[in-house]
Amino acid sequence: MRVVDLGLMAYGEAEALQLAALAEVLAGGAQTLFLVEHPRVITLGRQGGQENLHVSAAFLQSQGIELAQTKRGGNITCHFPGQLVAYPIFRVDRRQGGIRQFFADMEEAVIRTCVHFGVAAERRPGYPGVWTSCQAGGQSKLCSMGIGVKRGVTYHGLALNVGPDVSLFELITLCGIDGAAPTSLARQAAKGAVASAIEMKEVKDVLTREFRARFAHPPLA
Repeated sequence: MRVVDLGLMAYGEAEALQLAALAEVLAGGAQTLFLVEHPRVITLGRQGGQENLHVSAAFLQSQGIELAQTKRGGNITCHFPGQLVAYPIFRVDRRQGGIRQFFADMEEAVIRTCVHFGVAAERRPGYPGVWTSCQAGGQSKLCSMGIGVKRGVTYHGLALNVGPDVSLFELITLCGIDGAAPTSLARQAAKGAVASAIEMKEVKDVLTREFRARFAHPPLA
């Protein structure tokens, strides 16, 4: 599994790299995991999302916020500096459990990454992604997920909120889920008895390790 850190990159540029890598994997090349942060952008999925955007396109343009239609599943979400986005260009047609297990493994990689930083996280049945523990009195969303699949190879992926500023979510209904509230690793860690600064590089390292544990040598069906 090849891991490529793209740093801060515009959404469209990263999408072009995904499509190039997808073609390479379809031709027999190595699976690739891209790690990236994006300038502020709101993205719409195949299941819609325009109805869950609270402001006009003109307002977004005036604020320097991009609006992008994507080919991933899911509804509306947003990306911004301080959020770690991971794009796995992986074969799912050769993995046991197919797409369902792929999502479960991605969620598990994120959950274990959160635990590394002292943040309790879990799945929420019926809603792909990772949420804070309901034992804390309600669930807030730490990580959104949505993928596209072409001839058995995935692209798009997940977005894990790391830094404390999640204010861009105020412009949307998060993932189209009424009442869903965003949070981040930094915000949740600050609630702990021993809070320390969370560095993006360390989050990247931990998430990469957890991805390698689940995807570097996927079992064949």
